[in-house]
Amino acid sequence: QVQLVESGGGLVQAGGSLRISCAASGSIVSINAMGWYRQAPGKQRELVALSTSNGGTNYADSVKGRFTISRDNAKNTVYLEMNSLKVEDTSVYYCYMRIRRIGYGADDYWGQGTQVTVSS
Repeated sequence: QVQLVESGGGLVQAGGSLRISCAASGSIVSINAMGWYRQAPGKQRELVALSTSNGGTNYADSVKGRFTISRDNAKNTVYLEMNSLKVEDTSVYYCYMRIRRIGYGADDYWGQGTQVTVSS
């Protein structure tokens, strides 16, 4: 089995910064994509940032220039550095990984979600 554990969410004032992280554990052969999605109450889950195994990154337009995704492949960990936070960034942030397990093909895995609240 594979488990994704997130950490680092919390409450921050508008204009502030926060870093969240997500570590995967289990019978992992390789991790292709790593990323972050978010879902606010009453809204659909949306992509925030994605990092591919070949080094490519993709960001939502709303976070470009403010958020930075990074990964530590040796630790099976992905990070999201969030700067210049806005009230509208308030959401539950979910870690996502495309993982290939021993004896299996690649599957999508999700973290449990971490709340990020930005106050005005």
